[in-house]
Amino acid sequence: MSVPVLALALGAACCLGFGFVLQQNAAQRAPLSDFLSFRLLIDLVKVPRWVGGIALMVVGMGLGAAALGQGELSLVEPLLATNLLFALALSRRQTRQPLGRQGWAGLILLAGGVTAFIVAGRPEGGAAGGGPVRQWVIIGVMIGLALLLTAHGRRTRLGSGPVLLALAAGLLYGVQDALTRVSGQKVSEGGLAELLTGWEPYAVLALGVTGLILVQSAFETASLRKSLPALTAAQPLAGIVCGVGFLGDRLRTDAMALGWEAGGLLAVVAGIVLLGLHPAMPQGATERARVAAPAVSPASP
Repeated sequence: MSVPVLALALGAACCLGFGFVLQQNAAQRAPLSDFLSFRLLIDLVKVPRWVGGIALMVVGMGLGAAALGQGELSLVEPLLATNLLFALALSRRQTRQPLGRQGWAGLILLAGGVTAFIVAGRPEGGAAGGGPVRQWVIIGVMIGLALLLTAHGRRTRLGSGPVLLALAAGLLYGVQDALTRVSGQKVSEGGLAELLTGWEPYAVLALGVTGLILVQSAFETASLRKSLPALTAAQPLAGIVCGVGFLGDRLRTDAMALGWEAGGLLAVVAGIVLLGLHPAMPQGATERARVAAPAVSPASP
């Protein structure tokens, strides 16, 4: 792993983590009538904190694209998952909560899992395999799962809905990362004209806007504790599937390497869950209302 790829990926994770916290701070105050609607983005663009969060997210996506241009998707995606560490750092500053055993355990699992996966798998680039059929099947499965999750999340928006929407957004962002890498390859091979005549950049834009609406709707109805872990876990898993499935990424496949790779990914997911559930993560508006409700004494007759 080259130092530039590591620096770009961690820089992207930092910007994404800080940006997610600022976006959720603003989105939780948006009207629920905007749920899963483009109007939500129109309302939020008037909030300076949200605009700042989006600006950080755009910078993070740019750094992530640069990392993908120099490294394999299966290498960059686990590093991008560390955005939760930076989100927790900003949330701790806002809430003044100590890291505690849960925070340290989550940090060690996430960082150790990423390291174990990269060291054991040794991701390498290669020629894209399987042809367009495999590519469309994998992309279709990812988008189909995202649609199913969104449909169910729409019906349970104050229950499991935010988690399902965040999972759906993570799947879309994983596909977006894969197509971003394809777009970068087209630019390097044929220039801007080659890029604009393909469908990939327009798909990247559509996936980005759709994922943004899903994420902001999840942030609107629940805290980062519910939404961000699901988003952070789904994106790298989807990206790795796309990288190995149709972009030609190669991982070591001997028994010991596969065991460490699987263990590393499980540790990453466990660390994400522990960090996402940390008390430092700010509550959503509906959660604060439920906590405060018992403290309100009933009116005397």
